[in-house]
Amino acid sequence: MAGDQDCGGCRPDGLRERKKQATRDALSRAAMRLAIEHGLDNVVVEDIAAQAGVSPRTFSNYFASKHEAICAPAMDRGRRIGEALRARPAGEPLMDAIAQAVLEPYEGRDQPPDRDWVEGVRLVIRSPALQGEYLRAHYRTQQALTQAIAERIGVDPADDMFPAVLAGAVTAAAHVAMDRWLRTDPPTALAPLVRQALAQLGRLADPGMRARPDYHADG
Repeated sequence: MAGDQDCGGCRPDGLRERKKQATRDALSRAAMRLAIEHGLDNVVVEDIAAQAGVSPRTFSNYFASKHEAICAPAMDRGRRIGEALRARPAGEPLMDAIAQAVLEPYEGRDQPPDRDWVEGVRLVIRSPALQGEYLRAHYRTQQALTQAIAERIGVDPADDMFPAVLAGAVTAAAHVAMDRWLRTDPPTALAPLVRQALAQLGRLADPGMRARPDYHADG
């Protein structure tokens, strides 16, 4: 039937991928929740798997360690930010499009978080054992954003450094905003802090610049 052929979201492959992502998300949430409640050093893979309702073997199919599971949302955000930037309207100013793309993957970004949750997250993500994973997530986000910026303004990032420079500045600004968000007392919403941080980058990129195929950063 034609209707069945048009239902791309109903394909078995699509359903399988959504189920895999749901399991990945559940494991990541369980890992973070247990680390907040009991301390990172006191959490083992078996605990995470049980909390998510799967076997330790299933956990191993998704993650190599509890550290990787905890950092998974940050890794996934890099990909989603690149996809979000590609989906922004073509005529939207570049920095506006980037700001919206950076904010899109964060759930509850317009609401202040729970104080106890923030304090727990702060302790977990500042653990030295997680720093390597977070650096990998930071790099992946920067690479995804570099490619998306390059596509949007019509340049080759291998020849033009502007996309990588801007992506590096954006990810650094988002990191500053996130750090401020975790330190603010009483807790505040994330979105205004990210917007404020990204607004500072107007000095690096013309805020009125729009995507155009003939753009070149060096002239």
